[in-house]
Amino acid sequence: MPKGITEQAEVVQSLWNGSWIAALATGVVVWGLILWSVAFHRKRKNSNELPPQVRYNLPIEMLYTIVPLIMISVLFFFTARDQNYLTDMSQKPDVTVKVEAFQWSWRFTTEVNGKTAQVVGIPADNYEKGPQLVLPVDKRIQFNLSSPDVIHSFWVPAFQFKLDVIPGVDNRFQVKTLNAPGVYAGRCAELCGVDHSRMLFNVKLVTQAEFDQYIASQAGAQ
Repeated sequence: MPKGITEQAEVVQSLWNGSWIAALATGVVVWGLILWSVAFHRKRKNSNELPPQVRYNLPIEMLYTIVPLIMISVLFFFTARDQNYLTDMSQKPDVTVKVEAFQWSWRFTTEVNGKTAQVVGIPADNYEKGPQLVLPVDKRIQFNLSSPDVIHSFWVPAFQFKLDVIPGVDNRFQVKTLNAPGVYAGRCAELCGVDHSRMLFNVKLVTQAEFDQYIASQAGAQ
């Protein structure tokens, strides 16, 4: 998994790890039972006798009914808890970004303290050549997603989170960035047409001073 650059990414990583541990533990039990059955309950050579057949065993039936219910309940609890955290919009954002996805690129309009900066992209073969979204570190960012044509999906792998951009649907989310300056790849994660693979962009995390300078220069140029 890519190293997360938001507080929310750490929650996603924890849920992912827990799900894999549970899946592997279940796999070990299932594989073990299969191998045990193959080794000790197979038909013997030169024998017409069938292995013992087990039917209507109430304890076993209760076991394979109750145990999956417990597992599903535990996974549901942690998934619902983390989903509520990831979709929480109760806090006031420091920066708001209007994300407009279109065939086949992005328009980012960043708003902070009454100032705006807008970047419009074109299809690119490399995420470094796509439109660049500049954001400050250690700040809460809100993304408002919209599309004028078809369904897209806003995905920054380093966020470890993505959300569909659906025409007519008001999708939005917030993240709290970490102190991790750098340039991170972004892309559309929903097949949206012939140039879907070129719908690339990048997110640049900078210090607050660099971000203020960027907003001032962009606002002055508009």
